[in-house]
Amino acid sequence: MSAHPDTPIAPPVPSLVIVGAGPRGTGLLERIAANAPELLAGARLDLHLVDPHPPGGGRVWRRDQSPLLWMNSMAEDVTMYTDDTVRQRGPVRPGPSLAEWAALAADGVIPGLDPETVREASELTDRTFPSRRLQSAYLGWVYGRAVAGLPAGVVVHEHRRRALRLSGPRDGRQRVWLEGRAEPLTADLVVLALGHLPAAPDAEQASLAEFAARNELTYLPPEFTADSDLDGLRPGEDVLVRGFGLAFVDLMVLVTEGRGGTYTDDGTGTLTYHPSGREPVLHVGSRRGVPYRSKIDYPLRGEQPPLPRFLGPTEVEELRRRPGPPDFRRDIWPLVEKELGFAHYHRLFTAHPERTRVAWADFEAKYALCDPGSAELDALVSASVPDPADRLDLAALDHPLAGLRHPCAESLQDGIRAHIAADLARREDPRHSPDLAVFLGLLSAYGQLLDLGDIGTWWHGFFNYLASGPPGPRLRQLLALSRAGCVRFLGADAEFTADPGRGTFRAHSPGVPGAVTEARVLVEARLPPPSVARSGDRLLRGLAREVTVTPAGLLAVSPDDGRILDRDGRPHPRRFALGPHTDARASGAFTRPRTNGPAFRQNDATARAALTAVRELLPHGAREHLPAGA
Repeated sequence: MSAHPDTPIAPPVPSLVIVGAGPRGTGLLERIAANAPELLAGARLDLHLVDPHPPGGGRVWRRDQSPLLWMNSMAEDVTMYTDDTVRQRGPVRPGPSLAEWAALAADGVIPGLDPETVREASELTDRTFPSRRLQSAYLGWVYGRAVAGLPAGVVVHEHRRRALRLSGPRDGRQRVWLEGRAEPLTADLVVLALGHLPAAPDAEQASLAEFAARNELTYLPPEFTADSDLDGLRPGEDVLVRGFGLAFVDLMVLVTEGRGGTYTDDGTGTLTYHPSGREPVLHVGSRRGVPYRSKIDYPLRGEQPPLPRFLGPTEVEELRRRPGPPDFRRDIWPLVEKELGFAHYHRLFTAHPERTRVAWADFEAKYALCDPGSAELDALVSASVPDPADRLDLAALDHPLAGLRHPCAESLQDGIRAHIAADLARREDPRHSPDLAVFLGLLSAYGQLLDLGDIGTWWHGFFNYLASGPPGPRLRQLLALSRAGCVRFLGADAEFTADPGRGTFRAHSPGVPGAVTEARVLVEARLPPPSVARSGDRLLRGLAREVTVTPAGLLAVSPDDGRILDRDGRPHPRRFALGPHTDARASGAFTRPRTNGPAFRQNDATARAALTAVRELLPHGAREHLPAGA
């Protein structure tokens, strides 16, 4: 039936497609719900969420992974909600942290949870490291709450499919092509919130994979460990592992406790591992040769360092105004170094004054005048802090095994076990609370540096090593596995090669001169670095020729609102991106409460920019009914 010629035709409803419904997409949705009452004021909007995995957790935080895998944050340090510390234009919509949500779940307030989730929530404390499956349940609840909080005119459409391609003119509607669907989604705006992605192998990885196939070996490339096929790691066989971060910890758990091994505690915190007989022997090495620093296991009491102090918005804006991109070592690192030093010494002087020789006010005034790394600063610290152990040495922290040599492999095992034990003891001792102040300084600096775009990869690795390490209990397990012979340490600056003559993989480290370890298995225990050109995501890879890609291979976006920059550097009016594949990558989609979370700031800015763009697409008559200033 055709419409009567006098019947007005309803204008099309504006549409926004979010590709990726994991924590980042969920956080963006929460900000859309918070800002829509102001910026849409009753106007209609179709929201399409595209992700083959369940919304909330997405792929990385999905429910169907081992319950043995933990978060590396305590429950009280995880939230998906903004608060009054977040520098944003949109309103705060309070919500529970993971710990607070678990308490509600334990009291039966959260409907629809399975008994296993309720049991874990009931056993959780604020300082427990939850399982990733519990975090998945929390994220799913946050997603549901965000959807329920949308205005009546905003309708959510879920598409449990993979997005394959994005096309459309710069000044017109976009088309998002989905796997298994003939017709694309049409969208006025598209936001890519893709999270951590698999990647195609680089030249070295491709060569190692080809060598493994030719010699009937096993090679596992960089990937999310829960996705890895570990069946090829046979009981009792030697396995070379490159990488000593969180991916290694997951691997360690899955092939030991995950294969039936158990731990007992002697009552003092020292664990003994009891093998099942199904474990391989992991020979692990990396650039530093030691695991990431343990999570700090005490709260900060008393005065916090007033951050930012030497690396804040003023300094970042000055760097942005300079012609050309800043050089990290020359222009940025001195500011970071001074900021971390300020945090460290502020805490030392205010919380442990008996270990200093001068008043904090005098030290602070002189510290402000010293250049980082200068002889004047060294002299000031030496004169003011008598014990060298109380002085901040970032180079020593970054290279803890530098120059150390061992006469044999067993001596190296003893040395690294001693290092791990000392790190654990220090991170559990509030007498070393300047370490916690440095952690807060790292968080502050990370949030500031996001506005500078692509600053290279070193800083992100350094930050993760000091600020994003494993829970202390995991390192106690590592020590037990080392004593049981299930884990062997290779040392610092470990090199991994293929030996065509012997048809094996080989590893060696200068930590034990002349020692070589051979194996038929090599595991890359690390996530692949984000890359547009090599991304395992077909949609993102397909944009490589249309966008600005940074020297590190990241998608360049506007620091103000996350708009994707075209190949000529212009912000795209209809395309946005958030997450680790962009040069505005934050340290995580969720964060500690009351820390001005960088991802939250970005989500709010992008949500407001997208909603404002939707508002401009409304028919003129509809816009007239919006409140002034919206």
